[in-house]
Parts: sequence; structure tokens; C-alpha cells
Amino acid sequence: MAAGRPPRGARVGVASTTVDRYSGDVLRQGWRKEGRPQSRDVPMEKGLVVEEPTSGFVGAVIGWENGIVLLEDRKGTKRGFPIGPGFWVEGKPVTLRVPLRQGSAKPSYTASGSRADVAPTRPKVALPSRIYVEGRHDAELVEKVWGDDLRHVGVVVEYMGGIDELPAIVAEFDPAPGRRLGVLVDHLVLGSKESRIAKQVADAGYRDVVMVTGHDYIDIWNAIKPATVGLKKWPEIPRDVDFKKGTLAALKQPHETQTDVANFWKALLGRVTSYRDLDGHLVTEVEKLIDFVTADHIHED
Repeated sequence: MAAGRPPRGARVGVASTTVDRYSGDVLRQGWRKEGRPQSRDVPMEKGLVVEEPTSGFVGAVIGWENGIVLLEDRKGTKRGFPIGPGFWVEGKPVTLRVPLRQGSAKPSYTASGSRADVAPTRPKVALPSRIYVEGRHDAELVEKVWGDDLRHVGVVVEYMGGIDELPAIVAEFDPAPGRRLGVLVDHLVLGSKESRIAKQVADAGYRDVVMVTGHDYIDIWNAIKPATVGLKKWPEIPRDVDFKKGTLAALKQPHETQTDVANFWKALLGRVTSYRDLDGHLVTEVEKLIDFVTADHIHED
């Protein structure tokens, strides 16, 4: 997934006689609309064929209720999606709307796509189980998208500075049934240091109470869809170059200091509004972790 990134482009926002695949300020106001087809409102009707591009699911509308549209594909598989933007009809982006004759107030959804509580619920006591996330930016992204869900189920997310800390964290946490540990790491690919340490933890007898998962990108930045900042692909950064500063340099953004990195990340994180802005694999792995650490508590009130 990390392979196949394009070479470095020309200076952002500066006229050039060469083809500039990074043309335009990737974080300036109005970046979404430039050179991209505009979404149009489409009232739903039964039989309308719709594509949800994040998952690739294509199906006909068979109904809608409580803010969810239900689609059915040619094999009879049914899936529900939140009504609103992010769909395609006949190859063009659309925003699905409830027909006026059946209009009703739309329930709100969390950034992860879960139905938000209509009425306030009493505060949850934190579960003994925990999720550790490698990297500060990773933890901030998880909070941005899944924070409401995690607070609803009472799961606390802890920041982990690096994968090397994991064996000590596991030993100190002392996981057991009812006290599970989920861990999200960067660059979890076969043969990597991350995969070796994950195997070390599993082989130590924690396989049933510790789940280590992640994505195969070098850094969490690349788990955000490049279209979120107006790019077709993220630039490829050599392994001997600092990933974040190298990315900024390739995009011709300020990149000399950690303040430059922090400013870009703040703007980048601000562009993420829901799970739809993230790589689908990351979404799947985070939700697997949440299911794993709450598995012993799903029947509790």
C-alpha cells in the first residue's frame, strides 16, 4: 500500500512551465473545489444505483430510515451507509438526500460513522482494558475520528512513544481476560521491527489478551487520503530522509523545524472530518481493536 508513491513535484502555488502534480497550496482555503467535479444533491428513490467509493460497494437503494440508506448489490448483499455526501451515481459525486415528501430530522453521527446518542447518557466508568497508540500524531488522529465512540464505551487511549516500549508496557499492564490490551503501530509489515516485537509479545503468552495491529505506511500521515489535501498521491520519501520533513520538502512547504511539522500536521488533521478521509485499512484495524478490548464487557450495562 505504501509503494507506488509519485516523485517529488514542483513548488506549490508557483507558476511553472513543467507539469506540476502538486500544483496549488495543498492546505489553502478552497482547495477541495479546484479542478474537481462538484457534488450535486440527489433525492433518493428505490432502485437508484449508488456507489460508496470508500468501500467500493455498489448497490441499488432499497430503503432508508433514521439517517441510513440501505443498498443491495447484485449478489443480494445489503449494507447501510449514512445519508449525505460521499457517494457516486453514474460516475459523478453526489450527496444523497431524503425526498422532501419523506423528510425528517437527520440524526447525528460521530466521525467514525456511528449513530450519536440522541439523549445524554451517564458518564461511563473507564474499562480496565486499554488501547495504546504508537506516535503522538497517530493518537491525535484516533481521538479525532473515534474519540466519541471510545468515551461511549469507556475505553482509554494511551500514547506510546515507540514500539520498543511495548514489551515493558505489556509486562507492567499485566493483561488478562477482562483486562485486554490493544496496540496500534506504524509500519506493521512482514519482517519489520514492528512485526518482530508484536510476535515477541504474542509468543510470551499474551496472544488471547493482547492485539497488536496497525497499517503498513511508514507514518500515519499517509493513512490520510491524499485527496483530503488535494493530492493524487503522497510523495515518495527516501528511507534515509526524515519522513515528515521530507514530505514537506517534496510539497515545497516550510520544513526546516519541528514547528513547521507541527503547523502542517495541525492543518492536515483539521481536514479530517470523518473515517471517510482515511485509508480503509486503518479504519478496519482501529475498529477491530475497539471490538477486541471491549469483547469481555459487551453484555455489561
